[in-house]
Amino acid sequence: MDIRLLGTGTPTPSTKRLSSGYMVSTGDDVILFDHGPGAHQRMLEAGTRATDVTHLFFSHLHYDHCLDYARLVLTRWDQGAGQVPELQVYGPKQTARMTELLFADDGVFDADLTARTSHPGSLGFYSARGGELPRQRPRPDVMELSSKQVVQGKDWTVTVRDVIHQQPFLQCFGFRLDTDEGSFAYSGDCGPCKGMEILANQCDVLVHMCHFISGTALNEDNNRSSSGHLEVATLAAKAEVKTLVVSHVTEQMDVPGVRERLIHEMSAIYSGNIIWGEDLMQIPLKGPAPRKLL
Repeated sequence: MDIRLLGTGTPTPSTKRLSSGYMVSTGDDVILFDHGPGAHQRMLEAGTRATDVTHLFFSHLHYDHCLDYARLVLTRWDQGAGQVPELQVYGPKQTARMTELLFADDGVFDADLTARTSHPGSLGFYSARGGELPRQRPRPDVMELSSKQVVQGKDWTVTVRDVIHQQPFLQCFGFRLDTDEGSFAYSGDCGPCKGMEILANQCDVLVHMCHFISGTALNEDNNRSSSGHLEVATLAAKAEVKTLVVSHVTEQMDVPGVRERLIHEMSAIYSGNIIWGEDLMQIPLKGPAPRKLL
């Protein structure tokens, strides 16, 4: 299992941290968890093409977690030239409607798709890439999820749980991916909750949103719907996580000296490995180990 952080930031524009996106490769499958603005570019920088991606899971439909969805689907469809199966997409309610509004016959990209499936020049490129006419539009295979559901892959399973974020306006999930090699859990965006604790239980790697310095939330609702650094550490300790990866990092925390202090404070609560996530970072499944000094 290969775990790669694509975007570790927030909705705040940044050239250092792009928005939420995480990639796990296992067996023949490349699985994305969220695909926010900039995550697709990071995926390319990591050496993965849109046509390599097989599955996509959305934790919730805030734009910083799903804005690059259209780019993924259209690029995969265009470059795949009918030679790759439809993308398997999983997410909360309204994922199917979002997909329909983007790619249906009267959707946002109708003019583009009409041209690419009708114009002789576009069809020439399609045929040159190995496509067979007539050219069909992209039709992502969408499944809307519910809490406690289990998605079965070829040699992996993903377990879904409700987590606390911005209900009732959004349905919000956390995920756990299990393979014979190990386990990966992802919080999406969430505050402290039992659902995430269950998903993270004794997992090898937990990627969890860490949105602010504990005690500095703007109001009590932020405290409930997002997690500060001490809350993340407490959850990791309760769940006996082996490696905790801090992500969805705000500029408040991302200051030299401040982040080291926060890691020190988290270490007083949680004794496992703590990784301060960065875009394009590859996360070792079995924990970090120092290299030999040459």
